[in-house]
Amino acid sequence: MKYAFQFALIISISFIGEILNMLIPLPVPASIYGLVILFFCLELKIIKLHQVKEAGDFLLVMMPVMFVPSSVGFMTAFPVMKKYGLCFLVIAVVTTFCVMVITGHIVQLIIRAKNKKTSKEN
Repeated sequence: MKYAFQFALIISISFIGEILNMLIPLPVPASIYGLVILFFCLELKIIKLHQVKEAGDFLLVMMPVMFVPSSVGFMTAFPVMKKYGLCFLVIAVVTTFCVMVITGHIVQLIIRAKNKKTSKEN
């Protein structure tokens, strides 16, 4: 029964994300809305971690299985990939590098801000 409640809670938040996706005209996937809502609910202690932990662990274990259909679909698109493979590779490498650099800078800014805050408190 505990697992049913946990899954129902996660699905309810995902449903709220779907509703927000329909109401807010932004190009943001509904799953992102749901993740943000769940994050804030956990951060604000509206939902306790133990209320979703086991279901979340199960979903994380099952995640690799969910990539099988997309991998099969990717294999059926091989002729297109063969034609434009170099372009896709360059785009993947450049965007990965950009994400790493931007993420690193943001983390450094957060660490510096946190250090300034703690030094002011002391």
